Amino acid sequence: MSNRLTAPLVAQGRIATPLGPLTAAATERGLAGLWFDGQKHHPGELDAPRDDAQPFIAQARRELAAYFAGGGARFTVPLDPQGTPFQRLVWRALSALRAGHHESYGELAARIGHAGAARAVGAAVGRNPISIVVPCHRVLGADGSLTGYAGGLERKVALLDLESRRARPAVQVAA
Repeated sequence: MSNRLTAPLVAQGRIATPLGPLTAAATERGLAGLWFDGQKHHPGELDAPRDDAQPFIAQARRELAAYFAGGGARFTVPLDPQGTPFQRLVWRALSALRAGHHESYGELAARIGHAGAARAVGAAVGRNPISIVVPCHRVLGADGSLTGYAGGLERKVALLDLESRRARPAVQVAA
């Protein structure tokens, strides 16, 4: 399946991050896309006016700034990802993965009731249209290895490192 957007877009915008710029796309219902430049499965030229102040895009910008500044990894921007019912099921399950936690493709498949469908889950994870906010970077190989990331493996490593530093408990020094 291609990454064609089926709901009409109302706006697109650009969001600067420490890992490179993102293109954001919004429908009337929420954020429909968030892609790094050159990302695999990027839909290409978007048919939407540029509006960096559009509410969902502006909210995503604020939440991403807080995420990269260390202010937490909770995203509340409404989402409207476009995909098959199975892809949307996988993307909803990804959204439940907390920062600092990881899951294998097989574990994710079992959690959504499709044990044995790790490859199909992997394909859906790879087509995730909302980078970072829908945390596909938290899915690892069965042996814990870093597998591909549509935004580039170096970005996956950086995102996991950022989240793991946040997840470590502070060391208490005895007085």
